[in-house]
Amino acid sequence: MATGSAVEQPLDLVRLSLDERIYVKMRGDRELRGRLHGYDQHMNMVLGEVEETITIVEPSDQPTEGSIQTVKKNYEMLFVRGDNVILVAPPMRS
Repeated sequence: MATGSAVEQPLDLVRLSLDERIYVKMRGDRELRGRLHGYDQHMNMVLGEVEETITIVEPSDQPTEGSIQTVKKNYEMLFVRGDNVILVAPPMRS
């Protein structure tokens, strides 16, 4: 078992990020930035003060054309299902 701030298991990194702002990359071109309040072994998470960024790519008939839209939404509290999580990045530490 991990002691102190050692990272011995993958979930130890997430544990050390409790009550800190993290970045979560989701399926469906969605990204979340928020404060981690809790998580479980399935990577289900509860985030607070969340900013969601959704990237929408609309293809065109021309390969060099097309449009990319970015939609931002804010949530006070959000439950994230672990099945949709691709990547979790802890806050930058110096």
